[in-house]
Amino acid sequence: MVSKPIIQHLLRQGIGVVVASPMKERADEIINGNPLGYSVDWSMQNQAMLDEMVAATDITVSLLPYAFHTDVALVCLKNRKSLITTSYVQPGIQALERKARDAGILFLNETGLDPGIDHMSAMKIIDHIHGRGGKIEKFYSLCGALPAPEAADNPLKYKFSWSPKGVIMASRNSALYLKDGEKIHIEPVNLFKDRFTYVFPGIGELEVYPNRDSLSYIDIYKIPEVSTMYRGTFRYPGWCETLDLMKQLNMLDDGISDFSGISYLEFLAGLTGLDKVDLWHNLAEKSGIKDDAVPLRSLEFLGFFSDEPMNCSKTSPFEIVSDRMIEKMSLGSGERDMVVMQHLLLAAYPDGRKEVIKSSMLDFGSQTDDTAISRTVALPAAIAVQMILERKINLSGVYRPVIPEIYAPILTELKKFGIEMKEEYGLPESESETLLRK
Repeated sequence: MVSKPIIQHLLRQGIGVVVASPMKERADEIINGNPLGYSVDWSMQNQAMLDEMVAATDITVSLLPYAFHTDVALVCLKNRKSLITTSYVQPGIQALERKARDAGILFLNETGLDPGIDHMSAMKIIDHIHGRGGKIEKFYSLCGALPAPEAADNPLKYKFSWSPKGVIMASRNSALYLKDGEKIHIEPVNLFKDRFTYVFPGIGELEVYPNRDSLSYIDIYKIPEVSTMYRGTFRYPGWCETLDLMKQLNMLDDGISDFSGISYLEFLAGLTGLDKVDLWHNLAEKSGIKDDAVPLRSLEFLGFFSDEPMNCSKTSPFEIVSDRMIEKMSLGSGERDMVVMQHLLLAAYPDGRKEVIKSSMLDFGSQTDDTAISRTVALPAAIAVQMILERKINLSGVYRPVIPEIYAPILTELKKFGIEMKEEYGLPESESETLLRK
């Protein structure tokens, strides 16, 4: 769902591209007859073919599911070829740091949107503050890939424009952040209860919930002085309430059961332990919510109060629910998505002066061409590929784009595509006090 811009950008730059995918026809559509590109029918099960492809090319980009990146990195290491991913650094890849350095190759990870542009734009400001002798007292980084307002037309106000299973799987994470010097740990069951609202200019009220482990970025961003460190995810109101109820009802669990011969209504009744007769009202009463609450309307929209057969056998609630959400909530043809990103930093300087710095991005996808999420994930990686091939990045080892040698030229190039964070300096301290109000 995000590969098209990187493939087409590299082809336009005169760089030959081999697209390896089990969806060969889709790959051929993206290549669109360009003689510099060709596709091969391939999946991770074919390790021998992966080895051959990596050996025959100059650099590898992995847009595979997260779990496979280390396997690809090992093949790249064997063949002394650099690797780019748009995913979080896997422990298995981090463990290859010395070997990659010794081999003179670069494993550049987190070179997409979030992670990616968020790191680069944040480090640009952090380095600016540190360069003036300042310290970071508070740091917030918020990001969301959402349908444009006119396309947010279901009760959850969400549609999938990137890996659907990944979106839902992320809802099962725990979270850890720092607030005024206190470490806050949020268990997965409470993830969507720990939310606050934020008004984003031009969009209106959004909700924010914490994104994984914010504390690890204190070291990554080299800001040990910070007292508040928070990375969060934007959603429209409706999503958090609904996913919270789903988690309470164990609708996102992995346990395998036999669901043969039952309807969606019977599935929901079985999970709740309630009779399917008048399930809506009884579920509202059991959950302590109103009969017209968004979560109930969301479950209705997804069809979980219907007698429609599920046509399932042995599977998990997670698979049933995620498949149903994908079926009902995919971004439609002619609909736009958008990416919303917001950094807010409180800086203190040796002379006693303080300022809030705000960095914002709002990027809309095209109704007929690329989505905002595909542009903002793929183009940073495409630019990085080109820079490595042109030897404008001469590093070896395992990296994120958090050093000027990487982030500065990528951010400069992204501006040519209209992808840019708008920075505001010298804002009053009260700007940072509006956040984390539950």
